[in-house]
This record gives sequence, C-alpha cells and structure tokens, in this order.
Amino acid sequence: MSHSTIYVLGLGAGELDQLTMKMYKRIKQCPQLYVRTKEHPIIIELEKEGVSITGFDYVYEKHDQFHHVYQEIVDTICEKAKVEDIFYAVPGHPLVAEKTIELLLEKRKEGYQVIIEGGSSFLDPMFTALEIDPIEGFQLVDGTDFRVSQLELSQHMLICQVYDQFVASDVKLGLMERLPDDFEVYIVTAAGTSTQDVKKVPLYELDHGMNINNLTTVYIPPVKDQTLLYQEFNSLRSVIAALRGPDGCPWDQEQTHKSLKPFLLEETYEVLEAIDEEDDDHLVEELGDVLLQVMLHAQIGEDEGWFTIQDVIKGVTDKMIRRHPHVFGNQVAENAEDVTKLWDEMKYEENQRVREESLLDQIPKSLPGLLAAKEIQKKAAKVGFDWKEVAPIWEKINEELEEFKIEIRQDPTSEQALKEFGDILFALVNLARFYKIDPELAILQTNRKFKKRFQYIEQQVKVRKLKMEEMSLEELDQIWEEAKELE
Repeated sequence: MSHSTIYVLGLGAGELDQLTMKMYKRIKQCPQLYVRTKEHPIIIELEKEGVSITGFDYVYEKHDQFHHVYQEIVDTICEKAKVEDIFYAVPGHPLVAEKTIELLLEKRKEGYQVIIEGGSSFLDPMFTALEIDPIEGFQLVDGTDFRVSQLELSQHMLICQVYDQFVASDVKLGLMERLPDDFEVYIVTAAGTSTQDVKKVPLYELDHGMNINNLTTVYIPPVKDQTLLYQEFNSLRSVIAALRGPDGCPWDQEQTHKSLKPFLLEETYEVLEAIDEEDDDHLVEELGDVLLQVMLHAQIGEDEGWFTIQDVIKGVTDKMIRRHPHVFGNQVAENAEDVTKLWDEMKYEENQRVREESLLDQIPKSLPGLLAAKEIQKKAAKVGFDWKEVAPIWEKINEELEEFKIEIRQDPTSEQALKEFGDILFALVNLARFYKIDPELAILQTNRKFKKRFQYIEQQVKVRKLKMEEMSLEELDQIWEEAKELE
C-alpha cells in the first residue's frame, strides 16, 4: 500500500527570527501544520501570520509515560498520511533529541515516505549562552530517560527535555550519586531568545522553585577535581597503567601473572572473611583489592599485547547474556533450580564445542584442595557418579579411617599414609556436599575460630606475666575454655 509523504520540519530553538529564511517560507506554505506541542514561543507568532497549526498536547494528558505519548502521535500522523501529505513540525532540529522522529523513521520499513527538511537546533544558542566549546568533549542526555551509568563527568554535559520539577528532581537525585551535593550546575531556559535565562545553582537546589519549562536545559560543567573522578572506571584504569608505566612503581612493573597468583588468592579469602563479618565497609575495601588484582592482570595482558580489560569485560558480558536465555532470550526459568539446569546445559554445550576429553578438565588446577575436591565430586555427580544416601558415605569415611590407622602404625611418614589421609579428607568433602556444607568455608571458619581463641590465650598469658612455653597444656586448655565461654 502506498502512502502520502510526511514532511518533517524544525521550528528552531525559540523565536521567529531564529528560523532560517528557507524554513520560514516552507512553514508558511504548509496548508496544515501539525506540531508535537504548541508550547513553543514561535507558535503564537506563526498563528498571527495565518499558519494553521494543530498540536498534539492533548496526547500528553492521556498517558503516564512519554513513550506512549510519542507512539500515539506517530500513529496518528501515519494514519493521516494514508490519505494526504502531512507537514509535521517539532521544536529545534528534527534529528536532535526528538523521539517522535526516531519512531517516524522506523515507519519507513512499512512503506511510509518520511522526508526530513531540517531546522536549527537549540545546541548553537546553548553553546553561545554558556560560552563553551564542545570540541573539548560533549554529551547530550535526555532528561526523561536519564541513566546515571551513561554519564561522562569529564565532558561538557547538556541534559535536555527537563520539562518540569519532577524530571528535574530525577536528574538531581541521579547526579548526586556521582557528584557532591554542592557541585555547581547551570539551568538554561530559552537559550538564544529575548527571554534567555541562565542560572548557576548548587546541585541540591536544581529542582527548588526554578523557572523550569519545555525550553529548559541543565548544563553540567566538566569535573576538574580529579578526586571526584576516583569512582570512575577510567580513573582506576589510568592509575594502574601509570603504576606499570615507564615512570611507575618498580614493584608493579616487575609483576607477572604468575607472581600475582598468591595475592589474588589472599584477597579472595579476605573477601570471604568480610562477608562472614557482615561488615559492609570492610567488604567494599576487600572487593576493591580483588578488583585491583583483576586490573593488574588486565594491564599486564595489555602491556604484553595479548588482551585488554575490554576483552575481559566483553567475555564475561557475552557469557552472562548467553547463559541467561531466560532473561535475554525466550526460554523460561521459574525458580533457582530451573536456572541451574539451564546454566549446566549451556556449559555442557560449550564444553562439547571445545571437545574437552574429560568433564574434570574444566576445573582449575590451582584451586585449594578442599574446594577442588568439592568441584570434582560435583562434576562426577552430574553424570550419576554419586551416592544418593548418606549411609554409604559414613561407611566410606570409617573405611578410610581404618586404612589410615593401618598405615600410620606401619610408618606414619610414608607416602601411603599421606595418600590415605587424603582419602579421609576427600570422603569428608563428600559428606559435606550431602549436607550442603561448603568444606572450604567450614575450614576457614574453624581456622578463624582457633585463631581468635589462641590469641585470647596469648593475651591472658601476657596479662598474668607468664610465658606460654613454661605453662602446662592443662593450664592453657583452661584458658581455652574461658575463650569458648566468652563466645
């Protein structure tokens, strides 16, 4: 089905004298001009000159979300375009911060003829009003679709479509997550017109009784204080690059993937300790230490020309999307068990593609012993090689204990005694799995408990002005019991 043509015109940034002569003549020739909103200074002047204008302001009253407003406007325009040419005008330039135009252009796939005839955007008068040069770095953000994660604080930032106090409040709260409450911002209204107004206010006053309307834009100057950028990912990356750079730290420059292995393991255990302590501040610190290790490894990879932090991020992002088809695809997972099943299926398919010789090949060789034992058993269990009842596990533990006793009676220093003791630990891990106990966390907690009690003994011995090595085990054990009671 063929359609008439939709001509899209730009009303400019404000008043009539800001229109180009070409656009003014084009608007004057329109038999009927449809506009997204009549809340624009130029509308009154055009109507005085005899231009017939129909606005879609009534649509805003029908919907709670802007997307639905814009969609209805576009649908109405397209319906009219089935029988006649349509002239549709929007504030500024049609291709600058205009969602209805984006939706109209998508209609071309359905056979609609859409022609953009141009206009002048609000950006030029905005740059003039603020006296800024966008070549230094510039970001244009939609206030009605404001996402803090997308902000580049080191660039000039214009937040447009701040229509009212509600949008201004959302923008303020978002910015306060990244900037100090008293950071100075600018509220610019009707830039380039005779009623232009530029106010500098602290961020916390952004939505406090200001003259905010559909011609209002909020300007955020580039952040110059580097300490305010410490929370930004690029700042961390720059710091790590500097540490390993020519004028950096000799220790960091010498590190390799292998030399950093013990530090990564240590920092991981400290994260577990912070979690057990339920100390958020400590957890933030320790997670930062783990992130530092990741960044150091990525910088080493970049220095050697093998990979960068972008490769790391891309890999994990791709994996998360691929392994969560119930979130990013069409599959369904109603509970955690369904998710685990989907995850295992995905991992199995991936492993088949790389043709691993064994299910156990994917277990990292550097895992701590108890954790590695748990992972080995989990892999074997997934193909049915596992006990379904707990009784055989207890029998296995007793069997291994007896075999160990035989070996230590013969030679407690023998290699076979070492192996039999390992069998006991392996069987105990199986028992822990059956009762859903993490053996690695269990031993960590026991280590921590022993450390705390032993340190109490040291303190008490010191208070009593004694020497631990001169005390009997019975005396020390008595203090140990005191420590238990205090817990």
